[in-house]
Amino acid sequence: MAKEWGYANHNGPDHWHELYPIAKGDNQSPIELHTKDIKHDPSLQPWSASYDPGSAKTILNNGKTCRVVFDDTYDRSMLRGGPLSGPYRLRQFHLHWGSSDDHGSEHTVDGVKYAAELHLVHWNPKYNTFGEALKQPDGIAVVGIFLKIGREKGEFQLVLDALDKIKTKGKEAPFTHFDPSCLFPACRDYWTYHGSFTTPPCEECIVWLLLKEPITVSSDQMAKLRSLFASAENEPPVPLVGNWRPPQPIKNRVVRASFK
Repeated sequence: MAKEWGYANHNGPDHWHELYPIAKGDNQSPIELHTKDIKHDPSLQPWSASYDPGSAKTILNNGKTCRVVFDDTYDRSMLRGGPLSGPYRLRQFHLHWGSSDDHGSEHTVDGVKYAAELHLVHWNPKYNTFGEALKQPDGIAVVGIFLKIGREKGEFQLVLDALDKIKTKGKEAPFTHFDPSCLFPACRDYWTYHGSFTTPPCEECIVWLLLKEPITVSSDQMAKLRSLFASAENEPPVPLVGNWRPPQPIKNRVVRASFK
């Protein structure tokens, strides 16, 4: 059994490149956004998502995050516009969070860390399979949404209420009739750049759409997320927290803004 990657000192982000060399590549994510250096690109279009709530299938705890999985066998839940050349299919969304409310997001904005970051992962069906899309620079599109502490978000509670069924690693439960666009902020302004998955193998195939406006969730809601375990049912309990990768070097990449 190969050494499994994780977020602990012995197998955390600093070690990922030992098993996955691309983790030291030139297009890695997340990054730190310095807004004063980011230029508005007037050619960037607005983006839109049309999600079929019936495509939501299951919620699972894989020991690294909680993930909601969608049916992506045909064009049901789609992302369009923005920096994208064509439509992309929603495959799953998941979250990254910290051990306390003052950190947990993967991208940071002018040094600001948010309590969590939500990633909606879509793939380009012109490549026929998700696996094939992973090999293409425009294969995957991820919408990233920051979560900050404030008033409770009712729509987010629908996800949190399902966590009781997937407390431990390896648990999966039905999660149906959910439209994730209810988690979007009111403002659709975004930053975009070319990057990678923030978990191994860290493939560099992602067009990022990072939404400028965070959504607010309550401290109690974040605590519920942190009540998950990274350990299986029959193992000593290990809390599932701190599942974020720190910002990576931006190298020669350009971040563009859809807004002035």
